[in-house]
Amino acid sequence: MAAETAGAGRPTVLATFTEAPLAVKTVLVGVLINRLSGFLNVFLVLFLTSQGYAKSQTVLALGVYGGGAVVGALIGGALADRLGVRGATVVSMGSASVLTASLLYLPDFWMLLGAVALVGLCAQLFRPASATLLSELTSDDRQVMIFAMYRFGLNVGATAAPLLGFALYKAGGHSYDLLFWGEALIALVYAVLAYATLPARTAGRAAEAQPEERGPAGGYGAVLRDRRYLLYLLAAFFHSVVYVQYLSTLPLYVEDIGLAVFWYTVAVSLNGFIVVVFELLITKLSQNWPLKLTIGLGFALVGAGVAFYGLPLGPAALVVGTLIWSLGEIIGGPAVFAYPANAGPDRLKSRYIGSFQFMFGLGTAVGPMLGGWMFLQLGQLVWPALAVGSLLATVLGLAAVRTRTEPAAPAATAAGHPQEALAADHS
Repeated sequence: MAAETAGAGRPTVLATFTEAPLAVKTVLVGVLINRLSGFLNVFLVLFLTSQGYAKSQTVLALGVYGGGAVVGALIGGALADRLGVRGATVVSMGSASVLTASLLYLPDFWMLLGAVALVGLCAQLFRPASATLLSELTSDDRQVMIFAMYRFGLNVGATAAPLLGFALYKAGGHSYDLLFWGEALIALVYAVLAYATLPARTAGRAAEAQPEERGPAGGYGAVLRDRRYLLYLLAAFFHSVVYVQYLSTLPLYVEDIGLAVFWYTVAVSLNGFIVVVFELLITKLSQNWPLKLTIGLGFALVGAGVAFYGLPLGPAALVVGTLIWSLGEIIGGPAVFAYPANAGPDRLKSRYIGSFQFMFGLGTAVGPMLGGWMFLQLGQLVWPALAVGSLLATVLGLAAVRTRTEPAAPAATAAGHPQEALAADHS
């Protein structure tokens, strides 16, 4: 990357935002709006229970919602190519808006289950297109910072969404009508905003969309032929499996060793505070580091923090362990999310991003089940065992991330674009 040359400056957060094109600002604001409407998964179980459905049905609905979200990221990568960023975002948010409101009026569980799956899928369709636009309209020296800002919107929105959802629930007289209609309206607002301000396609994507440039090596097939990038996808999967354990296995562990729930709350709150307050500040320092180093360090610190949970230090293990892996998250997170946009040929940018988001989402979906099973089998040893996953992610990540002098996907030359095989990478 250009920013990695000697003497390169460090673009500030304010400069990166104010000097960005309107479309980039729309995406950064839009992802915050989208996450603010993301309280469906928080209240879904409570809503289904209030409708008289059994606990087993609510668990099934949560799983279906998560599965839809994982698949949505993969489909979104293809949709970005076909419809462009504006079309993909409008379809994503518009359909999610209608489907969310419809949940209040579907009388049959199986119809409800199908709608839940589609809501999870549609709500994710816009993300590969949005990340593609951010990468295409941002200079090389600001790629990591712009994705840090993207993550900032995600994290702030995710933190505020449950509070907003509860406020709507209470304002609606402890009814879910206003809550679901509120979420639907927020999604619709973003769809209108995207239609009004986002380009149909960026100039680069419009040029690359010509039929003669779509060879047999296009699409996700080309991504699968990039063996180096497949290592990165595996690294992302292992990393997300370990990362999600603080939401699933950690509360089970806290209860099992007899610690007060207060300490689990402290740990989760500590992570949220560190990410929201410090990630952009740390990124200002780390954005010019080699991506190979930044990503590897981020993966390694997450594993070290998780392993620290296994030490017999009582509450201190929870607090210090969370501090360690939260540091890994804020150091490595922006680089981990920025790399896929520049890991392959420009014409396959959305597919590289979609495949990454699919694997990351798959890890967060599988992780709770895997971590729970390992906890039942290993007890306190689950933490060093899970840390092995971070070690694998670190090794795979270091092997996968290309330096500037290394060529990108071999599939690019197979498609008749040898010049794209040298596309901007990337570390």
